[in-house]
Amino acid sequence: MFYVILFAMVAGFLALRLYAVLGKRTGHEQPLPKPAEERIAAPAVTRTIEAVPEVRDSGTRTIDLGAETGLRAVVSADPTFDVAKFLEGAKSAYRMVLEAFWKGDEDTLRFLVDDDVRGAFEQSIADRKAAGEVLDNRLVAIERATIAEAGVEDKVARITVRFDADVVAVTRDGEGNVIAGSLSDAVMTHDIWTFARKLRSDDPNWKLVETDEA
Repeated sequence: MFYVILFAMVAGFLALRLYAVLGKRTGHEQPLPKPAEERIAAPAVTRTIEAVPEVRDSGTRTIDLGAETGLRAVVSADPTFDVAKFLEGAKSAYRMVLEAFWKGDEDTLRFLVDDDVRGAFEQSIADRKAAGEVLDNRLVAIERATIAEAGVEDKVARITVRFDADVVAVTRDGEGNVIAGSLSDAVMTHDIWTFARKLRSDDPNWKLVETDEA
């Protein structure tokens, strides 16, 4: 019974953490899956990893020109929405979802992604377990997060974010031996994730509803 209560507390913390960082207006507003194993197989540029994970501010545009009209529609439908706050929350969600997937933490994924995405993640996790493989991946740095598309349809807001990130991608066998990837180099990955939320609903949380590669 203690562990059931403990899990419920952890799950509640995760949901509140996402709500706190995704879309809550602060008063300082600014203008406006594919599994990790599959990404590793594609040709990639390697980078030497750094000691401390970080989220880097590249100083470039964080909103594509084509997304501005859609973001105005989101703000019009939900005056409490804050673009800058949402983007910071999206970065946190990106890290949380990847780490949960790599660890095979299906309980955490349940609170962060919708049913279709969760089903794809869970199938990949099951395949990995059946093969006796374990991922030892690490998100080293998010180089850039850019809002690529946005809009409102049927009272549902959808915002697509492109993430350019450095990931250490390593696959181990059941005995802990490295069978793919490298611990010393980071692979540059380019992911396009779409988050959605029903506007003016009782549930204030955004969920990951679609994943793709750039």
